[in-house]
Parts: sequence; structure tokens; C-alpha cells
Amino acid sequence: MKLQLTEIARVKTISKEDFYNHYVKKQIPLVIEQLTTDWPAYEKWNLNYIKSIAGEKTVPLYDDRPVSHTDGFNEAHAEMKMSDYIDLLQSEPTNYRIFLYNLMKQVPQLQNDFIWPDIGLKLIKQLPMLFFGGENSKVFIHYDIDYSNILHFHFHGKKQCILFAPDQTPFLYKVPHALISREDIDYDNPDFEKWPALKQAKGLICNLNHGEMLYMPEGYWHYMKYLTPGFSMSLRAYPRKLSSFYYAVYNIVVMRHFDELMRKWKGQQWIDYKNEQAIVRTHKKLNLPK
Repeated sequence: MKLQLTEIARVKTISKEDFYNHYVKKQIPLVIEQLTTDWPAYEKWNLNYIKSIAGEKTVPLYDDRPVSHTDGFNEAHAEMKMSDYIDLLQSEPTNYRIFLYNLMKQVPQLQNDFIWPDIGLKLIKQLPMLFFGGENSKVFIHYDIDYSNILHFHFHGKKQCILFAPDQTPFLYKVPHALISREDIDYDNPDFEKWPALKQAKGLICNLNHGEMLYMPEGYWHYMKYLTPGFSMSLRAYPRKLSSFYYAVYNIVVMRHFDELMRKWKGQQWIDYKNEQAIVRTHKKLNLPK
């Protein structure tokens, strides 16, 4: 038995008005296939190009180990020269990923390779973050702390994206005081006997190819899997809903610091408690056996 997943709608191109009225206002994901074809990045951006212009930069790496009380917020697990990392990506599967990295600050010429799209969203004009991954590497399912509307562009190869709308949160075993689900859930092959609430979850799926863009509305859960080595870039827009803005402020100002305090005070006991509560609260809310 698999997750209940529906293919995300795809268009080659779309007008600013149609995108805003039919997708942004309604908070519906969409893949736009040809948004980047007039960007220099469409022809230039591949792993060898990144290696040639950023190979000497030392980059932070993340793997798929579970969250530990000793980890800081978004703390990297390792470091490596970009050239060595790309050699690793191209030689064998690896769990190491680059996550939310401001490479354009380190290599300003990359800023000339993309065009801020005029597509109906008021994008935050900060330097975009980049994400890299090896074949079969995965990003834990989560939603973003700031509830941004996200334009997620993929380059070099193929990436699978699974999304769940915010109203699917009750079925996803959300960890309290966190932005993630239980990390021991395999979203590729979920064990529905162990995680029965997932049987009720209804999600969306797409495979992104080189140059394609996925629109992810605010608060959407996303699980990413690199089907081949590749990298992505995200542009962000502030949340549109007042409730989303409130949750974003709460997450950044209160939740994150409270969680860090409890990790220091309780250690691994705090992490274990949260993971247990993810099951207890989910099953209680849905009247499922504990």
C-alpha cells in the first residue's frame, strides 16, 4: 500500500494573472516547465559549472541522521571543498546534502545567471539559497519556519517532490515544538501498521527536471528525494495569510528558542519526549489506538 498521491498540475508557461488568480490566491501547487528557458542558468547551470567557479569554497554538508539534542539549529554535520563534494556526487550515491546555502554570496557571478521572475508574487529580494544532493539522498519531510510562498527551481538531473497541504498535518505525525514529522517514517514505503494515520493523508507529487519550477504555497509540507545528483534554488515571498504570518513570527521568535532551551536543559530526553508525543497526539486526535 502506498501513500495517496496525486500528480501536481503542470504547464509549459503561464501568464502572471493566471498564475496569481488560479494558484497563488487558491494556494495550489503548480509546476512551470519553461520559466527558466531565457535564463543564462538554463544553459550554464550543471554540476561541472558549479565546480569550475566554486570548487575551492568550503561548503556545509548535512546527512540523514536523526535530530539530536547536541545539534544546533540547522547545524551542519560535515564540511568539504565544493570540488570534492561534486566529485563525490558524480561518482557514487551519498547521503550528504548542501541545505539552504548562500553560495551566491561566496560566488557573486552566479547572480548574473538568473532573472527575478515577474509572476505575481512579491519576491523577497535577498540572495537565493541553493540545495545540492546525491542520488537517492532525501530531505526529511518538513514545512518552512517562515511560511513563505516558494518558487523552487531544479537544475541538473531529476528530483522528486511530495507535498502535503497544511490541512493534512493531523495525519503526518508532526513532532511538537518542531517543523518536522517523525524522522523514522519512510515516506517512500510507509509502514501503515506502525503509522496508521498516514493512510488518511492525501498528498501531491511531481518529478522536477532541469530548469523546471515548483510553486509551493505557504505552510506546505515537502519531502524531497534526489533521483539523480543535482541542485536546486529557491526564491521566496512573504506569507499572504494573516494566520500564516502569525505562525511564522511565533516559530521564529518563540518556538525555535524554546526548543533550543529545552534541548540544553533536558538533553535527549526532550527529543525522545517530542517523538513520543507525535504518536500520542496524532492517535488521540484521530481516535486511533495508542
